[in-house]
Amino acid sequence: MRGQILGVDRSSGEGLITGSDGQRYRFRQDDWGDKIGPAVGADVDFEAQDNRALSVYRVPGTVPAHVVAEHAQPRPRRGSDRNKIVAALLAFFLGIFGIHRFYLGRTGTGILMLVLTCTLLGIVITGVWAFVDMIRYLIMSDEEFDDRYQRRLS
Repeated sequence: MRGQILGVDRSSGEGLITGSDGQRYRFRQDDWGDKIGPAVGADVDFEAQDNRALSVYRVPGTVPAHVVAEHAQPRPRRGSDRNKIVAALLAFFLGIFGIHRFYLGRTGTGILMLVLTCTLLGIVITGVWAFVDMIRYLIMSDEEFDDRYQRRLS
């Protein structure tokens, strides 16, 4: 659905959109889908669910050049609770049990690895899987690791 941003609270990142259907939809900072962020009067496209706006994006071609340049600087990194070296070590030493997956918040695949470990073939499969995960974590850039696996601390 298309709409326009009516207001934004800069401290919390929450705001209000008026949709093309005449209804108003609230959004949170987590619902915003681009790097520039919300601005009053911006034309947006979003998914409506009840009175919430999800996956909010600016309509292409509606962002002034000075706004894009202003937001092109990298954001400061916030603290996090996960470390790629710890994840790689867990994958190497306890990987067949999926412990590294639990550590990274991937509970579903952690349980799958734990269950697969109950068979001889499963041990081989999870061993290869864990080794590949370990290599991926080590060669992955810090930014990519943060984007994929970090639970942000505000």
